[in-house]
Amino acid sequence: MARRRIAAEDGHRALAQVADGSAGRPELAMAVRFTLEELAELAPGNSVEVRVPPFGVTQCVEGPRHTRGTPPNVVETDAATWLALVTGTTTWPDAVAAGRVAASGQRADLGAWLPLVGRHP
Repeated sequence: MARRRIAAEDGHRALAQVADGSAGRPELAMAVRFTLEELAELAPGNSVEVRVPPFGVTQCVEGPRHTRGTPPNVVETDAATWLALVTGTTTWPDAVAAGRVAASGQRADLGAWLPLVGRHP
């Protein structure tokens, strides 16, 4: 199970602020970190590293555990693209095709877990 640092209420509030355009940098950071926590809870594991610099990183998806060096399965994107993916305003294939997501490795396709928002009550 993912280690929780951000309360669901705070995370959803930050996401709402991003959606309505009132988010500052702290709210943007919280929204990114909260959704990374959500992904790690939905797809527990250590085979894929998801990076959203400079705000956060998580490991997720079942499979071989990575212990040293650069992980074989890495997903990296900017905060705006990440939040568009998790809220469903863009799709995984579209973001990858547009070059807005760098995904390397056999397990680096997060399309099965996105969007995140709306999956849980």
